Amino acid sequence: MKQWMVFGIAALMAIPSMAQIKKKPMQFADNNVVAHRGAFKANGFPENSIASLQEAIRLGCTGSEFDVRMTADDSLIINHDEHYNKLLIEETTYTALQQFPLSNGEKLPTLREYLLTGMKANNTTRLVLEIKPSGMGKERAVKIVDAVVALVKSLRAEPYVVYISFDYNMMLRLKQLVPYAPMQYLEGDKSPAQLKADGIMGLDYHFSVFEKHPEWIAEAKKLGLVLNAWTVNESAKMDELIQSNFDFITTNEPELLLNKSKQRK
Repeated sequence: MKQWMVFGIAALMAIPSMAQIKKKPMQFADNNVVAHRGAFKANGFPENSIASLQEAIRLGCTGSEFDVRMTADDSLIINHDEHYNKLLIEETTYTALQQFPLSNGEKLPTLREYLLTGMKANNTTRLVLEIKPSGMGKERAVKIVDAVVALVKSLRAEPYVVYISFDYNMMLRLKQLVPYAPMQYLEGDKSPAQLKADGIMGLDYHFSVFEKHPEWIAEAKKLGLVLNAWTVNESAKMDELIQSNFDFITTNEPELLLNKSKQRK
């Protein structure tokens, strides 16, 4: 535990400032691997931690996915579940939440810290930003989207960021604010034709959706939409999606999928 505590503190100290980030033309890694909540599993890092993001970048994944929520005091933080340490995030301040460190000693990261880390010495890995749905109504959902986009713009992180969400209204709000930003819908209840009509550039569905609607794969390709599948951890399913030429595959096993990607080349 002490080892992870030291690692977590070191990761926090390594978070760069805007002045430390040098802008270079983006040339993302030529593979289809999106690390789900960062590359956390092999090294026992916490999901959605700074350490898991840094590991995804070190591995050379073409993307690292993470989850964004808003606290009661409108802080944007990184966490998958609605609750953190049994506290409902939308009803709790960030000051209260950060009293409970992650298992490696990191404090609960903010979106600002996560983006700054993801932009430092990174010319390979997309920052796949999932905006989690709000349980507090449509107005709150719009506020969250607006705040996320404003922060991304203020940090000049647009070249790195891909937006994803299960909330279709959030997707449509994103389309209003940043019409040319890459974005993919997650829920799996919209056909490729519907996404194309609404200007959403990709479908990022659970692999079971494509098993139920195999015709959507060819339809998406015909319409020029991006194809992504989550969360794919079994070797055989990876092989199947690789054979179907998916643009991206989101996985908890990025090392395995990277190896398959190299073998295919």
